[in-house]
Amino acid sequence: MDRLDKQLALVFELDKLKSVLRRTKVKSAQGRLENTAEHSWHVATMALLCEEHADEPVNINTVIKMLLLHDIVEIDAGDTFVYDAVASQSQQQKELEAADRLFGYLEPEQRAELRAIWDEFEQAQSAEARFAKAMDRFIPLLMNFNNSGQSWVEHGISRSQVIAINGRIEKGSRALWTKALNIIETSVENGWLKPE
Repeated sequence: MDRLDKQLALVFELDKLKSVLRRTKVKSAQGRLENTAEHSWHVATMALLCEEHADEPVNINTVIKMLLLHDIVEIDAGDTFVYDAVASQSQQQKELEAADRLFGYLEPEQRAELRAIWDEFEQAQSAEARFAKAMDRFIPLLMNFNNSGQSWVEHGISRSQVIAINGRIEKGSRALWTKALNIIETSVENGWLKPE
């Protein structure tokens, strides 16, 4: 296969992301579960809109690339509920194997470039990765809040769990972390999160 054929083969493979369901429901679609492709588009758009709230200057093009690529590994690894500590333990290895397979469709230099962006996101050391991680954690929190705590209520999630999982928001955007804390406290008051 030539370069274009390899790229198009990956594009077709990425179509599978549309069938990976997450735990959050799409409010505008009367309770249908969100898929990972929708999440990736939504969070990338949010980053574009909220760039000014990054704690450090970021290259927004890199952030958007990270957010469009970060969950493609769920094609093989599936979506693990972020509050499921047991399932999360094996998720990293599954995702590494999926990244090898999926980026392996591409010619070596493009494979290396895109894999480096994915790895940078995973390592969360750069300003771009910290901001992208903040976006990735904030949007499910926002969606849950606007769905009356839907997945938190369904799974009996507590305030302390949400704070522990979403604390990385603060590393990329203190403004969004302040907003997240307000959302969390309001959710406790509304009975959508257990208070402990």
